[in-house]
Order: sequence, then structure tokens, then C-alpha cells
Amino acid sequence: MDRAIETERLSLRVPVATDLAAVATLWRDPELVKFIGRRPLSREQAWQRLLRLVGHWALAGYGVFVMIERATGRYVGEVGIANFERDVVPPIGPFEMGWIVSPSVQGRGYASEAVSAVLALHDRHFPRAVVSCSIHADHAASLRVAAKHGFVERARTTYNDDPNVILDRKAST
Repeated sequence: MDRAIETERLSLRVPVATDLAAVATLWRDPELVKFIGRRPLSREQAWQRLLRLVGHWALAGYGVFVMIERATGRYVGEVGIANFERDVVPPIGPFEMGWIVSPSVQGRGYASEAVSAVLALHDRHFPRAVVSCSIHADHAASLRVAAKHGFVERARTTYNDDPNVILDRKAST
């Protein structure tokens, strides 16, 4: 699978070790984690996250990209499709889409731009595969992004003590 994607405003690429400072900064923002675990990550936890993202690419050949704003070179988020092996009922996988965008650039359409690019890449490599996502039930902005890209609610569940909506995007034909 391609390891880099260029969009009009973003460069999406596989994470590397030198992304640690940016990952740690992003994930310690309380606004970012409000709907994702509710606790900012320490530098150690950010390193573990980065290792997991890189490891997924190594083991599965696909995964989460880092989102770089082309105009500034800033690390502004993450987007991708991975198999997170979540312990949730009903099950999700092996293609679960996720995205996060720095609060400093939210509202600019970066999530939609990045999700579109990743789904197009995924559809080229896995044309018959269903892609799912799990979104906190109160995260209206992410639910809108999902709906815009054809994700439809399949179930409501609880994940890490939070209400979540599991959505599916049917396979392309």
C-alpha cells in the first residue's frame, strides 16, 4: 500500500520516530482527548502510541498516517485505517477508520480532506472491504465527517466506559 498521500492542503505519511514531540504535544491537549479516552497522554504514552502506529504498518502493510499541513509543515493530526483489535461488542475490523485533528486547525475541513484521500487509497487496494469506525456518541463533528463519507450506524455500544456509535461504510464495487 502507498505510504504517502498528497492532498490539496495536506501531506499524509507513515509515522516516524522523529514525530514523537509532535505526537506528544497533540495528544496532551485536553480538547483533543475530550471524546477519545478523556485523559491527555504523557510523553511515555505518546511514544507507545507512536510505536503502535509504526508497528501496525510493519505487521499489516497499512495503517494510520500522520497529517502534515503543507503550507506550514505542522503536524496537525492523524488519519488512517487499522485493525485495532478492539474488545467491543459487536466486533469491528479488520478495517477500522479513525481520524483526529488538532484543535488549532479544526473546522477547516482537514478531516474530510484526509478521510477522502485515505478511503480512495483503501478502495484501490481492498475494493470489496467494509470499513468501520467507532465514534463517541457525543462527538457531533466526527459523526458528521463519517456521514459525509457514507458511514451508516450499525450499532451503539460502550467502549472504555464511553457511549460509542459503530458505523460501517459499505464496500465499493
